[in-house]
Amino acid sequence: MTSILRPALVLFVLLCAITGIAYPLAVTGAGQAVFPEQAAGSLVLRDGKVVGSRLIGQNFSSPGYFWGRPSATAPMAYNAAASGGSNQGPSNPALLDAVKARIAALKEADPGNLSPIPVDLVSASASGLDPEISPAAARYQAARVARARDLSPARVDELISANTRGAFLGVIGEPRVNVLALNLALDGR
Repeated sequence: MTSILRPALVLFVLLCAITGIAYPLAVTGAGQAVFPEQAAGSLVLRDGKVVGSRLIGQNFSSPGYFWGRPSATAPMAYNAAASGGSNQGPSNPALLDAVKARIAALKEADPGNLSPIPVDLVSASASGLDPEISPAAARYQAARVARARDLSPARVDELISANTRGAFLGVIGEPRVNVLALNLALDGR
């Protein structure tokens, strides 16, 4: 019995050490060596203080700030510990009610804006943590932000353009605006 049990236990301990200790340490070390900023959480510092991450959205609700995509995480918005979508399909009445409420909130915040509302301002992302919006979603909010901050619409549009990133390698994905970076640019103007 011990002739069978001993090799099995030795193999078990060896594989636990390789897959549970050595491999995670090697992958973490490689990640930190190749992508040090991302491995550290892509933290954004302002005056030596962490104000957020470029990878996780934040809940901005003041009219003087750009608002990101809605978050479907619970119990609070942009909760990284509860990343995930709402899992509500297009025929779910709860999703329709949530979208209607988001549209109403956008119209209430800027009643004079008659432009079509970009879909990314009323629909949550799959992760519920999306830190970016489309340039169209940023421009939709530009007049409200300009009024709240007593800025010219042209100046706000310049900040949007300066914080718009193009498609990866010019072909992968869509242009996007990081909401935290744009709001920090507004604060730092």
